[in-house]
Parts: sequence; structure tokens; C-alpha cells
Amino acid sequence: MKKKKSYDAVAEARRIKEEMSLKYFGKFDLLLKELKEVRKRYKLRTQKA
Repeated sequence: MKKKKSYDAVAEARRIKEEMSLKYFGKFDLLLKELKEVRKRYKLRTQKA
């Protein structure tokens, strides 16, 4: 007996993952550029190993 969910988080995560894979596949420089912009916008630092 499955209940009808008003919001399916797993389906939403899969949809976002699919969109991002299509956007960034073969475009590694675009991915790095956008990650750099996000780090700057939210004042995040990269972790050092």
C-alpha cells in the first residue's frame, strides 16, 4: 500500500541530476567556471587536503 506523496524528493533529485548531466557533459570548463562563481557568491572556500 503506497501513499500518494504531495512531493517526491527522490524524483526531484533525479530530474535535477539529469538536467545537470546534460548541461555539463563534455563541458568541464563550464562546470568549473560556474562552481567558481558560486563560491564567490556565497563566500565559500575550497577544502584543502
